Amino acid sequence: MTDENENLPAEAIGEDELQRPQPIDDPISDNQSQDLYQVMRHTIERLEKDNTARGDVKILSRTIRELRYAFKVFRPYRRRRKVTIFGSARTAPDRPDYQSAVDLGRRMAAHGWMIITGAGGGIMEAGHKGAGRDASMGLNIMLPFEQGANEYIENDPKLVTLKYFFTRKLMFLKECSGIVCLPGGFGTLDEGLEVLTLLQTGKQTMMPLIFLDHPGGSYWKDLGKFIDKQLMCNGMISPEDVALYKITNSVDEAVEELLTFYDVYHSQRYVGDQLVLRMKRALSEETLELIRTEFADILKSGTFEQTGPLPVESSEPELADFPRLIFHFNRRGLGRLRMLINQINGHPLTTTPDPEC
Repeated sequence: MTDENENLPAEAIGEDELQRPQPIDDPISDNQSQDLYQVMRHTIERLEKDNTARGDVKILSRTIRELRYAFKVFRPYRRRRKVTIFGSARTAPDRPDYQSAVDLGRRMAAHGWMIITGAGGGIMEAGHKGAGRDASMGLNIMLPFEQGANEYIENDPKLVTLKYFFTRKLMFLKECSGIVCLPGGFGTLDEGLEVLTLLQTGKQTMMPLIFLDHPGGSYWKDLGKFIDKQLMCNGMISPEDVALYKITNSVDEAVEELLTFYDVYHSQRYVGDQLVLRMKRALSEETLELIRTEFADILKSGTFEQTGPLPVESSEPELADFPRLIFHFNRRGLGRLRMLINQINGHPLTTTPDPEC
């Protein structure tokens, strides 16, 4: 653990980003990335030989420069848990959604988490206002008509300004341990639904995704009804996929969802064709047997085994005392995987979706 993390509560400490595979099913390697640098150099040579159009080269050049700088800015905080907040840049301070974002930022910062937002106004400003400058990180976007950074993150070394939405989205997801979406426009819908797509397809490490309305609001509740009626009832998603997200009108419930996701579960990675779930404490034999019975449908073969760390995980000594739940995951039942994590945390889903189809 770095000095920067020594005074933080344990609930704010995640895994070492330098050891976290991207994507999560990349093999564990002791290689110091020289092979990848060589591949990149070879790719640049090929671009030159292909006489690639200047406009295309500019996109690649800007993308690499933006991501390199963003990686550098986030690196000192790599083990500190962060929540990404999405929402409208147009939400006025007197609106209840603005206050919900302020409360959320304040509450999560009190638990040692940092807040990542788009750094503009509205909901983004509110999240930073609640968290305070020390616990805020910003990913601003260059637009022809907006937006400058809000006063709570402006000129802060933890602010990164990006040209491309896709590099910004990558950083929003890569660096966080949870996502909260408040009401917003096309951009917010795009961000929230992309996170859902990545979770459902296994391209994103499992994490809590919360759609938060103010008390009495129905923005996300209405979206939930649409998902049930049009997607689930028409067989476009599986019933268990609704376990990938939570819709709530309560900041208290949003904070609880973020924190309890990491009650026992800590992190995950693949070792060969096995999925390894790292846990803060061992499961009881009763819980293990329940998991073996209730979640056999997500196994490709074999069963669930509780072990210590595997030899190839020796690069993360701070996790050496954590027990592991190891199994051959079929890589399809991601909603069921989320339900398994809930079971590990002692918070199983007690109801199943029953839409009126």
